Amino acid sequence: MNEELPQYEIVLLGIGHTNAHVLRMWRMNPLPGTRLTCVSNFGAATYSGMLPGTLAGLYQPDEMRIDLVRLCSAAGARLILDEVTGLDTGQQELHFASRPPMPFDALSIGVGSRPMEVPGDDKRVLPIKPMQTFLTRLDKRFSQLFGEQSDSPKKVVVVGAGAGGFEIISCLDRHLQRAYPSRDFELSLLDRGNEVLSSMPTRTQSLARRHLRGRGIEVLLDLQITQIDRRGRIQLSGGDELDCDLVIWATSARAPGVLDNFDLPKDNHGFLLTKPTLQSVGASSVFAVGDCGTVEAEAVPKAGVHAVRQGPVLWENLRLYLNRDSLREWRPQQSFLTLLNTGDERAILTYKGFSVHAGWCWRLKDWIDRRFMAKYQDYQPRMSSIMSPSPPDEAMHCGGCGSKVPANILSRVLSEIENVESGRVVLGLNEPDDVAVIEHASSAQTAVTTDFFTAFVDDPFLLGQVAAENALSDLYASASEPQAALAMVTVPHGPALRQEQFLREVLEGALQALRPAGVPIVGGHTIAGAQATVGFTLLGDSDPQRRTRKAGLRVGDQLVLTKPLGTGILLAAHSQALCEADWWEAVVASMLQTNRETSRTAQEVGVQAMTDVTGFGLAGHLCEMLVASGVSAEISLESLPVLPGAEDLVEQGIESTLAPGNREIEQRIRAADAVRRFSKYQLLFDPQTSGGILIGGAKEQLASLMEQLSDSAKVIGQVCEALGEGPVLRVH
Repeated sequence: MNEELPQYEIVLLGIGHTNAHVLRMWRMNPLPGTRLTCVSNFGAATYSGMLPGTLAGLYQPDEMRIDLVRLCSAAGARLILDEVTGLDTGQQELHFASRPPMPFDALSIGVGSRPMEVPGDDKRVLPIKPMQTFLTRLDKRFSQLFGEQSDSPKKVVVVGAGAGGFEIISCLDRHLQRAYPSRDFELSLLDRGNEVLSSMPTRTQSLARRHLRGRGIEVLLDLQITQIDRRGRIQLSGGDELDCDLVIWATSARAPGVLDNFDLPKDNHGFLLTKPTLQSVGASSVFAVGDCGTVEAEAVPKAGVHAVRQGPVLWENLRLYLNRDSLREWRPQQSFLTLLNTGDERAILTYKGFSVHAGWCWRLKDWIDRRFMAKYQDYQPRMSSIMSPSPPDEAMHCGGCGSKVPANILSRVLSEIENVESGRVVLGLNEPDDVAVIEHASSAQTAVTTDFFTAFVDDPFLLGQVAAENALSDLYASASEPQAALAMVTVPHGPALRQEQFLREVLEGALQALRPAGVPIVGGHTIAGAQATVGFTLLGDSDPQRRTRKAGLRVGDQLVLTKPLGTGILLAAHSQALCEADWWEAVVASMLQTNRETSRTAQEVGVQAMTDVTGFGLAGHLCEMLVASGVSAEISLESLPVLPGAEDLVEQGIESTLAPGNREIEQRIRAADAVRRFSKYQLLFDPQTSGGILIGGAKEQLASLMEQLSDSAKVIGQVCEALGEGPVLRVH
């Protein structure tokens, strides 16, 4: 985590070849006083050059994958996973589907391209993009095809006879032979043009045709598709029809839909027009690179090699732009090497009119691709800091009340957030005062809880969401109804505009969790400090007739845990660039999963004992319940729900800094030495952030409860009588 907010913000939208180079260079030499933010729809990027080879079984899927979660963590950059919906070049803000706008000083757009639009019904059509999901979607479609009654050969048509379509159908042939050896397929390559690889030399075209003919792949040219119906019938412009079971769409590139929302000059195909410096002709702070940009007056084909060569120019120009210096111009090379994978450990090489199809060409392509990927699959964290040191003459930051966030920042943020309306609030943020006043419910007692933590990720919006859910869980675990929240935020030192943005994002994120619960923010306190912290004090109504407690366990009760374990170890791994993208997405989803409905359902079935599992881990919080109730319990490690990657990380020796302290509870644990060596045993002491609810209740109650909970909820054990040694936890 950064200790100070940045002076400048560089945002990379899409992490293709060009923007990935910037991220890699950032890891080696970040710009002083600047933060790099990467924005993507996916936690991983797929290298298009290795996708066909992976399809053919020449690579494992992970070999073509750049883990953006790990790479950004290693580089000291932050990663935002969300859908972008718009761009305000005047305010220099990027707009999102589910979070506040993000300001930038420089923005580089590298969102690639997509195939041409599919005419007609697309239920039989499988576009190759997004590439991150192509292989999964392909195998799912084949599974659906094999579930149909007909045993006749499956007809697969690849539309688009350019380089992408040629490689896909060549490697698809190999994939089908390996994956489905007992099935019959008929493969066709279709294009509206009059030649395969029409932009390449005649010799290359001849080699490609010979290869396809030798593999029994039909080539259909000069055919324009006018319609595809849901039965898989392709209507052609001449009136002919072609039946198929699956259409793989690999046509020439068009602009991604997100660019339609950007009010910037575009070419005839919807791509962003740029100067030779790669800056948009409509906004100097915006750069467009790779396929999504078109340099004015340059007839350059959309090719990965150009995107790669733009990387060093973009990296240099971002630095020059922030320094207000003159920018470099990118000039595309006139000729370049192409290597097309034919799926049989051979490739077609083309360079300056020379073409050859041979095994050594594949080995060359394999060496180039692996060398390229090695640059982006090095996740070793860098040692240097993103931020430059504070200038020697900068005044020291005050403590005490002098550390408060300035009133003008606070008032602007509070006036802009969309707070929750509540009839119970007498005095709140609508009429700010020194105290908030809440109308008391005459039939209830007041429940109060406080929870806060230091920042675990450089994303204030996510921090606000998780902190609010984490604090709400204490009330939900006691069957109390939250009514109002007081925010406690430490805003890192930095420029006033960045502090204002940080605070706004924290509160907007918190309201994502508080709004569904009908809980307004009625006050709080904000200070400026060296490290970001976020938390909330929650006020709620507690009905003594319905309230659940830690002391409510009874002998014979079953124990249910509603969320998987592992947030502590995964967050620790993330700080070391060891948390993989799939793991990260799972742990974030778990932390954002509310415990509200779990609490209400538990109340409906009459549960008496609950607690939320947070910092002291499952073992610590369960033992608190056992001591308070005067009972013992036994749990099964096999039944424990665990987040993806958590056990792998235990095996690597990763753990949260709080885990050793949590192990002091082992004096109350009874387990065989063999059991203590299991990975899941270590996760008993893993501190949870926004963890699940631990519920104890009669078997009949919990049977009804389990029918209504999510699949992640598991029965993990049962309560038994405490013998002479007192309350203990037996683990087997």
